[in-house]
Amino acid sequence: MTSINEQLTQQFSQALVKAFGDKFNEIDPQVWPARDPKNGDYQVNIALSLAKQLGQPPRAIAQTIIDNLPLNNMIETPTIGGPGFINIKIQATYLETQLKTWQNDLRLGVEKSAKIQKIIVDFSSPNIAKEMHVGHLRSTIIGDSIARILEFLGHQVLRLNHVGDWGTQFGMLIAYLREVYPDALTTANVLNIGDLVTFYKQAKQRFDEDEIFKETARNEVVKLQAGNQESRHAWQLLCEQSRREFQLIYDRLDIQLTERGESFYNQFLEDVIKQLKEKKILEENQGAQCVFLEGFINKDGDPLPLIVQKSDGGYNYATTDLAALNYRIQTDEAERIIYVTDAGQANHFAQVFQVGKKAGILTEKVEIIHVPFGLVKGEDGKKLKTRSGEIIKLKDLLDEAVSYARQDLENRLELEERKESQTFIAHVSEIVGISAVKYADLSQNRISDYIFSYDKMLALQGNTAPYMLYAYARVQSISREGNIDFEKLGENAQIILKDETEIDLAKYLLQLTDVIKEVERTLLPNRLCDYLYELSKKFNRFYENCPVLKSEEPVKTSRLLLSDLTARTIKLGLSLLGISILERM
Repeated sequence: MTSINEQLTQQFSQALVKAFGDKFNEIDPQVWPARDPKNGDYQVNIALSLAKQLGQPPRAIAQTIIDNLPLNNMIETPTIGGPGFINIKIQATYLETQLKTWQNDLRLGVEKSAKIQKIIVDFSSPNIAKEMHVGHLRSTIIGDSIARILEFLGHQVLRLNHVGDWGTQFGMLIAYLREVYPDALTTANVLNIGDLVTFYKQAKQRFDEDEIFKETARNEVVKLQAGNQESRHAWQLLCEQSRREFQLIYDRLDIQLTERGESFYNQFLEDVIKQLKEKKILEENQGAQCVFLEGFINKDGDPLPLIVQKSDGGYNYATTDLAALNYRIQTDEAERIIYVTDAGQANHFAQVFQVGKKAGILTEKVEIIHVPFGLVKGEDGKKLKTRSGEIIKLKDLLDEAVSYARQDLENRLELEERKESQTFIAHVSEIVGISAVKYADLSQNRISDYIFSYDKMLALQGNTAPYMLYAYARVQSISREGNIDFEKLGENAQIILKDETEIDLAKYLLQLTDVIKEVERTLLPNRLCDYLYELSKKFNRFYENCPVLKSEEPVKTSRLLLSDLTARTIKLGLSLLGISILERM
């Protein structure tokens, strides 16, 4: 089903052409949801911007547009407000008909995108031999939600996990383990991730302080890169240990990813240098191979180069990212590539993308986007850390959220004198805790930093996951209380909208398509969160003002249908955010 906004845009575009000629065929009529519901449901602003071009007063232009609108049963006769705004009110009968079509529509009226693309979403990207920490939280959650929405709209999405599994740190770690724990380099599962992280820190300290050890570590890197069998086996064991730990987190967060780490592109790095040389954009600077970029200067005002090959012949992140970009375009045939990383990497990607264009790797046929996000901060306004100053492990953060959720649930059960099984308590606590963490992140504009607070994210009031879950569960309680099977309400059952809160809820339900398409365009999941929060509030107002089970037929069935459609919309919206629902809380 085409959204209301899209239908109105089409109708007013036709009216513009009919009124003023074909030269207005490409003009956007500027249809927006009305800011003040007293003026109607939608507002068309084009008359004001055409006044100078047409040499007519905006109100006269607005009236001409209205006079040329195609006949339809969707809207009431538009009115003109202020200097020339066209105010539109949707007819209740249209709302009733449209919502009725949702009854057997699993997609709730949301059509797939007209142009299906091959899209890569690059997100999460932890480092081997390190535990996932709070810094990986936003990339993982935001990237997953973006991928879910794009998949729902029909795009072919490749979810890539560009893990840090190559480089000097492995030579350093292998060299150290040869000394202190050689079994870890030959036998699987002898180390847990905590031990591996500890050894990594000790190896790094040795590397920084001991020149002989540093040389040994560098030799290990050379052996690894040369394909030495013993070194490769040791490297694979270290990677597998980390992967198992990563997967525990991904399973808990319900995240699907295809791993393609930095090591995958190692075989293509020389080709990148060759391609840059062929394009004559490579320059030697202090022994390193560089590309000088437009718009980038250092603190002294001198041009800032992007180094793609170090003076010792080694490569770096930029080289790998260029190789990855080339592979994703040439082999994966991606038409849109989305990188979900913290805002601090914005300059790096701007430089890589510029070099990609100069080298002919990146063409106009491919849309490439860096999706930046801000920091997660503690309630003191500083970067979120443990009391001892360590970065918080993601596993510990999730455990703590579930613990908070369990304590809150047990307190409520005690107050309500309600008995529930330990299985129920454990399940609800896990869903609420994990959902609260996800929703707290996604409900923020991703570009901003946000304050991490268990108390706020687990509150039953406000724009939180528990509030959304409770709104869904409330509808299910109506089903249980009235012994209603929503799937068997009948094909002939009608939706009847009389009460103001019913009409308000119906209008908002029909904005779902617009919101999902806006997230597709802007890659801002918080817009979907805002929609779900407002929808839940409108449902609660409807529920308070309109008796459901106590109403007489056919109003009772109508209100049951409206309740079910609301619950299904909440469930769909939350699923696109990666959040599971609960039938009971």
